[in-house]
Amino acid sequence: MNIDEQKDEVIFFRIKSEKKKDWRKICSNKQISLTSLIINSVENRMMDDERRKVLAFIEKQDNIFGKIENNINQVAKIANGQKFISESQLSNFSDKLSEIVILKKEQNEIFTKIYAKLSR
Repeated sequence: MNIDEQKDEVIFFRIKSEKKKDWRKICSNKQISLTSLIINSVENRMMDDERRKVLAFIEKQDNIFGKIENNINQVAKIANGQKFISESQLSNFSDKLSEIVILKKEQNEIFTKIYAKLSR
């Protein structure tokens, strides 16, 4: 069943022309429909534009961690090529890896909460 088949009720209500213009302006700025604005507001759900921003943020975070993983591989390649890495460099590298593991875990917890909110 497609989404149009599920919509079988119409609600009429009166508002001032100026208020409708304001709402339409909000919708235009957010690139959402007036129906979406009203329903999501009444049901206390995340707006479609906010959902798009969150998904863009998640994608950006994923790209950042991809770059970090690439840098880790480059350091490993250099260390393997030189067949030597100093104790201080190794310690510093290990500290950074531990920090990345913690940040990735925190990010995943945040993403779990975000996905729960998005599913509402």
